Formats: sequence, C-alpha cells, structure tokens
Amino acid sequence: MNNYIRLLSFLKPEKKLFRLSVFTMLISSFFEAFQFSMIIPLVDRIINNNNIIPPNKMPAFIMNVIDKINNTDRNTLLPIVIISFVVIVVIKNILVFAYQYLMGDLSQRIMRDVRYRLYEKINSLSLDYFSKKRTGELISRITHDVSIIENATSYAVTDLFRQTFMIIFWVIAAFMIDIKAALIIFMLFPVIGIPMDRIGKRLRKFSKGIQEKMADINSLLLETISGTQVVKAFCNEEYENKRFAGQNQDYYKLRMKSIKRLIVLPPMTEIIGMVFGIILMFWFIKRVMAQEISFGMFGYFFASVMSLISPIKKIGNVNAITQQALAANERIYEILDAKPSVQVKVNADILPPMRNGISIENVSFKYQKENDFVFKDISLEIKKGELVAIVGPTGVGKTTLANLIPRFYDPISGTVKIDGVDLKEVSLLSLRRQIAIVSQETILFNDTVRNNIAYGKRDASQEEIEEAAKKAFAHQFVDRMPEKYETKIGDRGFRLSGGEKQRISIARAILLNPPILILDEATSQLDSESERYVQEALDKLMQGRTVVAIAHRLSTIKKADKIVVLEKGQIAGIGRHEELIKTCPLYEKLNRMQFAL
Repeated sequence: MNNYIRLLSFLKPEKKLFRLSVFTMLISSFFEAFQFSMIIPLVDRIINNNNIIPPNKMPAFIMNVIDKINNTDRNTLLPIVIISFVVIVVIKNILVFAYQYLMGDLSQRIMRDVRYRLYEKINSLSLDYFSKKRTGELISRITHDVSIIENATSYAVTDLFRQTFMIIFWVIAAFMIDIKAALIIFMLFPVIGIPMDRIGKRLRKFSKGIQEKMADINSLLLETISGTQVVKAFCNEEYENKRFAGQNQDYYKLRMKSIKRLIVLPPMTEIIGMVFGIILMFWFIKRVMAQEISFGMFGYFFASVMSLISPIKKIGNVNAITQQALAANERIYEILDAKPSVQVKVNADILPPMRNGISIENVSFKYQKENDFVFKDISLEIKKGELVAIVGPTGVGKTTLANLIPRFYDPISGTVKIDGVDLKEVSLLSLRRQIAIVSQETILFNDTVRNNIAYGKRDASQEEIEEAAKKAFAHQFVDRMPEKYETKIGDRGFRLSGGEKQRISIARAILLNPPILILDEATSQLDSESERYVQEALDKLMQGRTVVAIAHRLSTIKKADKIVVLEKGQIAGIGRHEELIKTCPLYEKLNRMQFAL
C-alpha cells in the first residue's frame, strides 16, 4: 500500500490539472451512459407505438419524463429523440477529447518531473554510489522504468476513473430498472476480482524481472558500443553477439510470461460477463412476455449490463499495468531515497580563496564497512604553491587520497582542511570552484570545442577561451578544424586523438584558473610527441598553483617540492627526489623501474 501511495504522490504537483481531468471524465461518463437511454423512447414509443412501462416505481422526476414521453405523438417525438441523441453524442465526444488531452498533458508533466528528479538525484549522489551501480542500469531507470510509470499515470489512471464512473452509472441505471436483477450483477465482481488480483501479483513479480533484465541489456549495450574499438580489435563481434542474444532471449521469455497473463484477463472477463448477461436476459425476456416491463426498458437494462463488461475488462487491465508500475516505482525510489555519503551542511560557510595550504590530519578511509582500509591515520601538509607528488604501487590509494580534497569522498575518520577550515563545514560549490582536475581518462562531451573548454566557466568570452587553448597548445589544431571552436567533437571526444583530448582538458582547467590543481596520471596514456605537448601545457598550468600530482612522469616527480610515497595504507616516505632515493627503499625501487622504462 505504501508503494502505491508513493506512486500516486507523483500526481501531487499537478493536482489541479488532475482534478479537472477527473471532473471532465465524470461528466463525459454520465453522457455516455445517458445516450443509451434514448433506446427506451425509440423502441417503445416510436417503433412499437407502445407506452413505456417501468418495472418499478422510479423517482418522481423520471416518472414525469416517462409520462410526458408516453403522452407525446411518436411523429413529434422522433426528431426530438434524434436531435437529443446527436447533441448528447457531440457533447460526450468533446468531453472525451478534453479529458484525454488533459490526462495526456498530466502524464507528460509527471514524466518530465520524474525524469528530472531522477537525473538531479543521480547528479547529487557521491562517487561511491556509482562504484556500486552500472551506468546502463541507471539509464534504464530513467528511460524504461519511467516509461512504465507513464502508462500507469496516463492509461491506467484514466481508465481507473473513467471505467469506475461508467460502472457506477451502469449499475445505478440497472438498479433503477430492477433491484433484484441488479443484485445479480454484484456477484460478478468477486468472481472476476479474485483471479484478477492473483494474476496482478504474478505480473508485478514478472515486471520487476523484466525491468532488471532491461537494465542488463542497457549495460551490455553501453559497454559494447562505447568499447567497440576493443571489441573489433580482439575480433570478439561474434562473442558479443552471443552475449546480447542470451540477454535478449531472457528478456523475451519474461515478456511472454507477462503477456500471457495480460491477455488472459479480457477474454476471461468477457466470458464470465456473458454468462451473467444470458441469465439476466432469460429473466427479463419472461417479464417482457408477461408485459411487466416494456421492451425498450428491457433493451436499456440489457445494454447497461452488457456495457459493464468493457469497463470491468479495462479495470482488469488497469490492475495489470498498475502492478507493473509498482515494480518500476520501487526501482525509481531506490534512487530517489538514496542518500549521498558526502553530506553538505545546511547553511554551510563559503570557503574563501586559499591563503596557506591544505592539511590532511589522521585520515583513514575505506570504501565500504566490510572492506579493508585503503589507508589509515595518514597526515600530510601541502603548503600553498607547492608541487606535491603522490607515488606508490597500483591500488595503494593515490587517487583516493587526492579525491578527499574536492570531497568526492569523506574520510572514515580524521579531517581534511584548507587554511585550518574543515571541508565539511564549507559549501561544495565554494570548495570545488578552487580545484581543477586533469586525469588520465579525459572526459569530454558531445558538444563544441568551445563549450568543452568553457565547461567550468560558462560565461567565458571567446578571447578567454582562445587564450586558454593557446596556453594548453590546443589552439593550433582547433584552428585547423572545419568550424574551429564551434566544431562538435563527437561522443566523449571520439574525433580527437588522445593528446588533443588531454590538451582540451588542460585548456578547461586553465580557463577556470583555480588555485589548486590535481593531476591524476595526466600523461600516462600518451605517445611521446603528444606527451611533450601536454607536458609543456601542464607546466604552464602548474605555474603559481598548489599542485597534487599522482604517479606523474619522472620529470615532474623530480621537480616536486615534496614527494609522498604510499605503501600498504601508510606513508612510507616524504621528501624531495634526492632524499628519497637514499632513505626510501620503495621509492628507490619505483624510480629505478621507471628510469629503466
């Protein structure tokens, strides 16, 4: 029930539009039920030229209408009935268009808002969340799961109210004509409702499996399409085809199980409804033959009973769609309920420009509670303007230690400070505006060169962008592009070489002009020529800044004011290059290996 309430909560921001839609549905449903009442005067008075005979004493206003119709000449009555029928049908269809448009608008607004809430939430989560979730799975939540919610908030909600109104009006009509016969109708609901509920529960289970399988397919697609160069290089097209075929077949099987249960509801409902209809028809034909009720009244009652079958069938379909939506809703709220591990203090202080330096005090860190510590009780001072290199074996936590400075993660214990201020006390915006990161995996967007360089400073002028590109040795190759700075560089900068992508990234950092710079193996994957250009760009970028360089090339390490050697979660040595060669065996070994390369 709580899950269902949370699903309906998506309607809350648009409650005025929702109320208007429901009211329009109510009026259109009334007119749809009322239009069939034209059967009575048409059959009894106009065709058979008999009086309308109600089976029971009806409300006074209805009896007055029946008396007037009975006392009206059928030639006079014919155009009145025809015109009335046309007017009712026109009004009903105008109202049907109105509520369908309103509900369409409502569902699209909800989808817009849910997608935005999911995207906003994903952007607000800390980096550790993404280490546990696949990118394709998150994309599936925003696309596939949200589309299922759309069905529930458009078709299902529309049919829930619309068909409920129709059932109410048809039942009222049946009760007004014959109470005993109408009571038989109520036996119909539990006969249909019990299997409908069981099928719905099974559908919910299958739907969750379908959504999870779609997430697997999205993840596989994302991996293989983004890694198509590797797939082709190792001639693994057939292997990936088989992997996709397996996932696709599993999805097909789950969908067919779901479809089988979806399509069994309408025929089952119709057969049961038809049985009840035949029983009632037999009951009423006898009464018509005994002249206890007019044929027109019988026709209207029978139309009312038969008209109940379609709404009941659609209500069954509503239940199926809702069960699927509830499964999707659980997955959506898994994201919406997630809490960032890096919490921002309410009314956090603004961090002023750094004056003295960064201090890491007795810091310990591990990714999850059950994991071992990456490092423990580490302390480090980084003075303003220093170039500090962090080195050590692979997996020792070099990048993790640097990532504590922009608060991508928070330490388990200990504090990270800038100018003596605990970073947990300041806003993330004021902190990260003072830091630029250039990493080995250059992240560029499928946008223009200009917008990629200006990503950290959206209001930068063209002159500022070109100046940053020149300092990063990027202007020369950008100027040769077809549309220069307005050239789109493709998905993840696919149209650029590794060195060109890295220089665009450096230009982005230069334009931001931060006091703190983090270099994470920025030249490790480049060829010699590209490395030379990038290294020159990095030298310009590092001038006058506080720099933390992770496992950088020997030339940078030698120039460092301070080299920090990490080993087994501890600092094995701190000092300049010449000192550590003599005092730190691990650094001497790393230096020897790098020099040999």
